[in-house]
Amino acid sequence: MADALLFNPRTYDPQHFDPETRRLLRATVDWFEERGKRRLIEDYRSRAWLADFLAFSAKEGLFATFLTPASAADGHADKRWDTARIAALNEIFGFYGLDYWYAWQVTILGLGPVWQSDNAAARARAAELLSEGEVFAFGLSEKAHGADIYSTDMLLEPDGNGGFRATGSKYYIGNGNAAALVSVFGRRTDVEGPDGYVFFAADSRHPAYHLVKNVVDSSKYVSEFRLEDYPVGADDVLHTGRAAFDAALNTVNVGKFNLCTASIGICEHAMYEAVTHAQNRILYGRPVTAFPHVRRELTDAYVRLVGMKLFSDRAVDYFRTAGPEDRRYLLFNPMTKMKVTTEGEKVIDLMWDVIAAKGFEKDNYFAQAAVEIRGLPKLEGTVHVNLALILKFMRNHLLDPAQYAPVPTRLDAADDDFLFRQGPARGLGSVRFHDWRPAFDTYAALPNVARFREQADALCTFVTTAAPDEQQSRDLDLLLAVGQLFALVVHGQLILEQAQLTGLDEDVLDELFAVLVRDFSAHAVELHGKDSATEEQQGWAMGAVRRPVIDAARSARVWDRVEALSGAYEMAP
Repeated sequence: MADALLFNPRTYDPQHFDPETRRLLRATVDWFEERGKRRLIEDYRSRAWLADFLAFSAKEGLFATFLTPASAADGHADKRWDTARIAALNEIFGFYGLDYWYAWQVTILGLGPVWQSDNAAARARAAELLSEGEVFAFGLSEKAHGADIYSTDMLLEPDGNGGFRATGSKYYIGNGNAAALVSVFGRRTDVEGPDGYVFFAADSRHPAYHLVKNVVDSSKYVSEFRLEDYPVGADDVLHTGRAAFDAALNTVNVGKFNLCTASIGICEHAMYEAVTHAQNRILYGRPVTAFPHVRRELTDAYVRLVGMKLFSDRAVDYFRTAGPEDRRYLLFNPMTKMKVTTEGEKVIDLMWDVIAAKGFEKDNYFAQAAVEIRGLPKLEGTVHVNLALILKFMRNHLLDPAQYAPVPTRLDAADDDFLFRQGPARGLGSVRFHDWRPAFDTYAALPNVARFREQADALCTFVTTAAPDEQQSRDLDLLLAVGQLFALVVHGQLILEQAQLTGLDEDVLDELFAVLVRDFSAHAVELHGKDSATEEQQGWAMGAVRRPVIDAARSARVWDRVEALSGAYEMAP
């Protein structure tokens, strides 16, 4: 029997979406299933460009329907920017291969500066290109500076006729080999400071656009390109000055959210393979799954994966209800990027410890998953960058809640237009949050939720009595350990909110929180060992360590769910 908590192509029918969304999601699944596992893996190993997939997308209008906001849709009823269905498609792409997801992801990034722009001609051109099945690219990073946009060497020299001539190179730019429109970040040579920033649209097929190479060994075409005296007309300019800087950061705000659901899809496909193999592998006269440590590792992997899904699904709701007076998504977004993707790595590692050498075999999806899962925490900012961002919200979130109307589940067919009018990318320290405690109160009767709540309350005490002083605040190594503790509280909060909205099985929830109690304790011990931790902080850290509440019957019931995944899905040959 299929597990309702996991994506399964055999039973997938997203009835919560409108008919056209359901059709496109199901058509995408069917395209991959008809292609078959052997072809999927061979394309991955041979690093084939995704021409067939992009032809399918163009024929069905997939990217155009999902990535054209209503304001640019020319009245097309099914076109909108709907974070809920975008998340669903991320999961499907991750399930079948990150190369497919990547072409879509960098198209999203390339569109970000366009949909935020007041340039009507550029917006109309982008909408038309999408309808023709074209892909897009985001020209921000550079070889010498990475994503340090303060230091861009893409230079725009005024041409005397109101336009510019652009010269410079960009590095690590997905779809740079094929993008009909590349949103490129640069700076004017005649204006100093932030007023000189420019975002402009370039075409990879223009003779002044020179494709250097694919910088990775993959079907993902992660390009280096160079512009040599590239003509930039008024219709090509998307943003100037501080608005160009804000467009860059706000685009990443939109795009980084997609990494969490891609990670979920990878883990789901790998889990079907791993459990099926372990259940049918006989070692010393009995199935591998008869060993207690194997059951624990697979159960931990399963509940971590469920937690990833619960958190990400709930974060969608906050994205879709965001506005100028509700910017809570600015915390939940780096949480999905940092926390969910690193959870994905743990899920794969737990399963790989069980299946061992099987995880290297070329005929399995797992070998591909084990490589691809590593990339997601490292895209759109490293784990460290996103943890540092998360820390900016800690005091307000833990100690100074504000009143907000309850946020419902948001699966309605609405256009999430605020994502393209987020405004200035600053003021994070002023963002307020609803009280995190009621989510825990709802499940106070579950032993491990109660135990984790003790740790969350202890973190509040830490912030008020033992927080890093001014000197320690410059010790990023110490701060990141604190950030991991705070991230766990936020992770647990949204999991509990989504559990209540969906009626999650309480055995699964309590087993998941047993894992989170262990995680919190591990990070507390890590904080204890930091070079600059004070005696007071060390004492707090040891006092925050807790042992999860053990319940063999509960664990056995959750194991039954894991065991049932054996044979539940196998991709067609």
